[in-house]
Amino acid sequence: MTAKEIHEKILVLDSHCDTPIMLRRMGLDIGRRSGAGHVDLERMKEGGVNASFFAIYVSNKWEPFECTFKALEALASVCDMLDRYPDKAALATDARTAFELKKEGRIAIFLGMENAGPIHKDLSLLRLFHKMGVRYITLTHAGNNEVCDSCATLEKRWHGVSPFGRDLIAEMNRLGVLVDVAHISDEAFYDVLRYSTRPVVSTHSCCRALCDVPRNLTDQMIKDLAKNGGVIQINFNPPFLDKAYSLAVAPLLDAYEDAEEKYREDPQTNEKLMREAKKALFELPRPSYKRVVDHIDHVVSLVGPDHVGIGSDFDGIEVCPEGLEDISRLPVITEELCARGYAFTDIEKIMGGNFLRLL
Repeated sequence: MTAKEIHEKILVLDSHCDTPIMLRRMGLDIGRRSGAGHVDLERMKEGGVNASFFAIYVSNKWEPFECTFKALEALASVCDMLDRYPDKAALATDARTAFELKKEGRIAIFLGMENAGPIHKDLSLLRLFHKMGVRYITLTHAGNNEVCDSCATLEKRWHGVSPFGRDLIAEMNRLGVLVDVAHISDEAFYDVLRYSTRPVVSTHSCCRALCDVPRNLTDQMIKDLAKNGGVIQINFNPPFLDKAYSLAVAPLLDAYEDAEEKYREDPQTNEKLMREAKKALFELPRPSYKRVVDHIDHVVSLVGPDHVGIGSDFDGIEVCPEGLEDISRLPVITEELCARGYAFTDIEKIMGGNFLRLL
């Protein structure tokens, strides 16, 4: 069986796309092929992507009620899109629905929540978001919150998971909402494994052994996650794939984000600044899509093929690996797995089966 035939036969799932940001902030119509962002329904079809988790992102900088409002706003934008294109995609909340939609030629859109901020300290809000379709929650993002500490902060508030975080995890376990350990501190990671009675996931992370940054998981963390039955979904963000690139791109990213903020405030005055910052960022040589498979290889070498998948972070990253510029290019991962000698059953697990098993 060729790589193309394998890719078409299996159910391909991407566990983390930030596309609701594009829907909400830019008013993008992802039902049609678009030059903006990395994801739309047409490019998902071209890439043979049968299912994707759209992440409802909220910032740790926002006030609590703002978090809840913006999460609802993002959810509404996804629902509006699904209502507009019922022939192309539909909401899914379990693995069976994803397989049924694949047979119908439609894409399964799952919902995740990136940062538990919208829940405040109210488990009834968790139950409400579950009823709306949310099937995983990333406990925090780039800051410490009421649930746990972030890997991004020097000072830690809880040194792990808070007392409310323990209650939240227990209720997520009861409801069937996956606990996502991406973005959380190492101490919080081990608290989650201690408190969760169900397998947990890291929906968009890489291997610290191959790229030593706090967002990635150590070998021991990967082993302990797998021992618990969990899965790490490999992120496509180049600064998480390669340390040399991470160091080189850091000042360029800072300049780009600064220019972007100024451009939003005054496009006419800052158009040249934005253009130059973007040019410098995109001229830096990027790691290729093969580096994504290097991280998959590394996980497999540690814990076998049952505990790894893909979580692109498309629409949430500024640059992509060379050869993997948007979601339409996803078949190159299957091609590379085939080239490295992976069996059909293992490719089926890595490209979606492992995550579906946890659902």
